[in-house]
Amino acid sequence: MAALHVLVLLLVFGGGGGGARGDDVSALLEFKKGISDRRRDPVLGSWSRPDAPEAGAGGGACPARWRGVVCDGGAVVAVALDGLGLAGELKVGTLAGMRGLQNLSLAGNAFSGRLPPAIGYLSSLRHLDLSGNRFYGPIPGRLADLSGLVHLNLSYNNFTSGFPTDGIRELQNLRRIDLRRNSFWGNVSDLLAELRNAEHIDLSDNQFTGAVDLELASLSSIGNTARYMNLSHNRLAGGFFRSDTVGAFKNLEVLDLSNTGIAGMVPKLDSWFSLSVFRVAGNGLFGMMPETLLHNSMRLLEVDLSRNGFSVPVVNSTTLKMLNLSSNVLSGSLPGTVGKCVSVDLSGNLLSGELAILRSWDGIVEVIDLSSNKLEGSYPNDASQFQNLVTLKLRNNSLKGSVPSVLGTYQKLSLLDLSLNALGGPVLPVFILSPTLTVLNLSGNNFSGTIPFQSPHSTESIMLSSQPSLKIVDLSSNSLSGQLPPEISNLQRLESLTLAMNELSGEIPDEINKLQGLEYLDLSHNHFSGRIPDMPQADLKMFNVSYNDLRGTIPKSLEKFPITCFRPGNDFLIFPDGLPAPNSGDGGLAQSRASQSHGHKAGVKVAVIVGCIGGVLLVIFIALAIYVVRSQELCGRNGFRGQITLRDLKLGKLSRPNLFKSPKDNVIPTKTSFSNDHLLTSAARSMSAQKELLAEAAVEYGYADPKEVVESTSSGVTETSAAASVRESSPRSALPSSPHFLDSRFHEEPVTFEVYSPDRLVGELIFLDNTLVFTAEDLSRAPAEVLGRSSHGTTYKAALQSGHVLTVKWLRVGLVKHKKEFTKEIKRIGTIKHPNIISWRAFYWGPKEQERLIISDYVNGDSLALYLYESTPRRYSRLSVCQRLKIAIDLARCLQFLHHEKGLPHGNLKPTNIFLTGPDLSPKLVDYCLHRFTTPSGIAEQILNLGALGYRAPELANTAKPMPSFKGDVYAFGVVVLEMLTRKSAGDIISGQSGAVDLTDWVQMCNREGRGTDCFDRDIAGLEESPRVMDELLAISLRCILPVNERPNMKTVCDDLCAITA
Repeated sequence: MAALHVLVLLLVFGGGGGGARGDDVSALLEFKKGISDRRRDPVLGSWSRPDAPEAGAGGGACPARWRGVVCDGGAVVAVALDGLGLAGELKVGTLAGMRGLQNLSLAGNAFSGRLPPAIGYLSSLRHLDLSGNRFYGPIPGRLADLSGLVHLNLSYNNFTSGFPTDGIRELQNLRRIDLRRNSFWGNVSDLLAELRNAEHIDLSDNQFTGAVDLELASLSSIGNTARYMNLSHNRLAGGFFRSDTVGAFKNLEVLDLSNTGIAGMVPKLDSWFSLSVFRVAGNGLFGMMPETLLHNSMRLLEVDLSRNGFSVPVVNSTTLKMLNLSSNVLSGSLPGTVGKCVSVDLSGNLLSGELAILRSWDGIVEVIDLSSNKLEGSYPNDASQFQNLVTLKLRNNSLKGSVPSVLGTYQKLSLLDLSLNALGGPVLPVFILSPTLTVLNLSGNNFSGTIPFQSPHSTESIMLSSQPSLKIVDLSSNSLSGQLPPEISNLQRLESLTLAMNELSGEIPDEINKLQGLEYLDLSHNHFSGRIPDMPQADLKMFNVSYNDLRGTIPKSLEKFPITCFRPGNDFLIFPDGLPAPNSGDGGLAQSRASQSHGHKAGVKVAVIVGCIGGVLLVIFIALAIYVVRSQELCGRNGFRGQITLRDLKLGKLSRPNLFKSPKDNVIPTKTSFSNDHLLTSAARSMSAQKELLAEAAVEYGYADPKEVVESTSSGVTETSAAASVRESSPRSALPSSPHFLDSRFHEEPVTFEVYSPDRLVGELIFLDNTLVFTAEDLSRAPAEVLGRSSHGTTYKAALQSGHVLTVKWLRVGLVKHKKEFTKEIKRIGTIKHPNIISWRAFYWGPKEQERLIISDYVNGDSLALYLYESTPRRYSRLSVCQRLKIAIDLARCLQFLHHEKGLPHGNLKPTNIFLTGPDLSPKLVDYCLHRFTTPSGIAEQILNLGALGYRAPELANTAKPMPSFKGDVYAFGVVVLEMLTRKSAGDIISGQSGAVDLTDWVQMCNREGRGTDCFDRDIAGLEESPRVMDELLAISLRCILPVNERPNMKTVCDDLCAITA
């Protein structure tokens, strides 16, 4: 058979040559045909058939003068076309007859094509580099025929297949294998066991599965030779290398297992004396760090343990240069020393205490990131040793006091981020004058005074210092006042300037248009007045001056920006032709007056006509007003109830019993303020966890029939629940009955409010998304329907006159923090944008304590709880296995985004906060991150509610001051997945089974006894869909509810779910 293959190749490639040595020329010319624009390409212009044998070519026809071609003894031994910008669909098989070819390197081009089995005929090949191209398809098994191959690099291509392991053992000379950034799959342990003598192994960014905790016998050979091993960004499982196999890697220098999905504890690594780089970020590892890892006994230069569950760092190494322990569960105070580290990242942990301990850190450090911890106090003013510091990030802590002047003495400081703290006092001029600082973020603090774009000395300006280097400045959400000085024009490198949410006033200086590199300018929510200067910058991409007192005509250079960049606010701005007409009457009048130039007589005629029309309209209006007033009096006597408006809510005068009772029961309306809204008696508060969950499911956030309510006749207390009754579980039954929903028996009576004054919403309406703009008056006039209530307040559906429907959460009194903290957190949460999250549109802060509103889009869908718990008659279609898997994957991706991209836990995850929308039932999350702006008592109540419903992680039950956490979200997610698998509520008490108490205990017990399938929803347990999907979902959900130290992070959970194929 082999002889037949050789004969075929000779027939295909040997006919155009000119002798035996001419075969190489013919093969290369055939190969050239696959290169695009080969005739005009100067790179391959030399590739043409020689007229006669070239001197020095060994007497044959070897084209030694062709670019990238190397000859030896009349044969081509190397073709190297690296980084020449070539493209085309190559036929690599055309080179199969070049038996003397030892080096084929096409790296860094745009070639595409497949790697054919004929590659196995290049028997002399030692170096094959196709990296950085667009090759695709599978890898042929004939690759194993290249017995002399030393270097194999297929990285950064589009190969998609299982990497062939059969025969790889025969590549005894292979020292370097690089497969990164493809879509290879297969069992990584099988491949590692076959690589006998490899020194450099890079399998990163693929889809390999399997585990690395191999037996010692499988690693006996590779353990002696491997120096570099990178398996990061794959879909592995299992734990770290076993204790007995760690010692097999005697020469390992670099190990990267980041984002692979491994979990468990890391054994002692004492025997890895040569290890210099150790990366295991983004996994499910936990427990104490190996003692020797950060000590002098190892020669480590870089350690990245971020996004795991490690605790208690002790750093004594003098060789370590880069230390990343971010996003773990480190607690206690900061370490007393970080050795000789150049970069230290401890962000996203639970570290507390003062920053004074920084005095003992070595001055060699260049990067310090302590963001998102619980650090308090102020930065030590005597920590003057950090003269090499380039980056300092202390955002999102609880730092107080003023910024110490010592920060201005750091000669190399380039990035300073102190945002989201409680710092106060003035902004130091040295930050603005610094010749090295490029990024300054002081947003979300309490800084006051003026912005020091001028030197504090009256005769000295910013121009006297070295040229400032600032590119990004964010001073938003502070209490800065005064004017924006003309000296701002000296910040010639400025690209982004954010001064929103301050108390700045005066005119915007014309000199701001001299900032030629400006791309982002946000001056909204201030008190700027006067006209808007011309902004001719070609790169200006974002401009916002809304919520100010500007006037005059908008410059032509800014007409490209939407109206939301100028409104709300700025009532006296004049919009030129081509922009939408302003929604302010004054602005419209100004524009109208400017356009009326038709003479005195025409003006008189227009005035007469307008006056007549106005008189007629006035008469009609008076008649309508009389009719409405008399109708309201009649309706009031007859008990008629219509829709409410948010203006009515603000006034707080309502007949609350009308919401639940029939007209005959409402003889004397009870007036109550919003602060007393939905107060329940002890009887109502003692409802079971399942009833509470169903109450939320029926009415919160857009239930298909939001006005459905149930009257409690026994106690006189009403519950906003869609469950008319709940069948109690029989003590003898292991399968409790789920509550059922009533249809026509619901009362459908909207709320009636009594309005006593023409008051309106007069507080601050602050937008987080400028794609929809409305005024506080528009919102106050919007018809509102009660959707439901929770521990955070009452939720309404409000329909604007524009037709846009909103959800308004009216937060209960005493729930939120002070305005500064509330605004800071709301703005942070407002930046969250994800396909599976209902983003917040705006928030409202009124002058009274009960006027705190969060506004988002109305969710046109129903909660997951309704799909899971509803009984007959069925109103919701049964969720298939594939649908349940898709919902779980989408939720996991969404939570991974919150955790790893935004650094925020959801904190309130349960089925009533998950809505299924559209024909594909895409899940949408609501009520997320509310704990960020609520008081400690509000947080405790939220977590207590989660505990009553069955979604609270066990570790939160034993904490004096519980706080939502990433691992708490993972636990709640696991419970939700269990509910989808079993169609039982987490709050169900399942009796009749020894040792079982609630849903999680019952499922865990059944799984231990080997009958996990008994837990599955009976509607899907007998379907033909793959039971493997259900089994894998069950395994993942059970891992999510493990003890906190064993519980995986959301990245691992998401990867595991995505690996399931339905």
